[in-house]
Amino acid sequence: MEDKKLGYLKTAMLLVFSFFILTGCGVVVEMSKTITQKTQIEQLKQSQKTAAIINCQELCQDKLSTNGIEADDSPCLSNQIIEDWVCDIAHSPRQEIDNLPENQCEAFRTGQAHHFVELDGNCNVIKVY
Repeated sequence: MEDKKLGYLKTAMLLVFSFFILTGCGVVVEMSKTITQKTQIEQLKQSQKTAAIINCQELCQDKLSTNGIEADDSPCLSNQIIEDWVCDIAHSPRQEIDNLPENQCEAFRTGQAHHFVELDGNCNVIKVY
């Protein structure tokens, strides 16, 4: 009789131990997936930011080489340099003219785009947001 009770006790302990082992493994796998997903999202954001900067600087260089950029203006070069990003020119240091709505990208002002690359008149990055 004692052997039977001992057998049940061993089986119960084995089941409990197995449960905790298997449950713990599931949590580790889920945490790993979550970390991987967050890393991929951050990598995508960074690659979009880099693409926006490069595209904005290339567009600026094209404008400079073809018809120039007026030093007194603070023009929007593109309302969508890539999806959700605008490309804008401003003075460095910033001047009041740069704060006028007509000198800012409409897509950013209206909330259609949420990020911008701001360059100076020589196509150098001032700010990325």
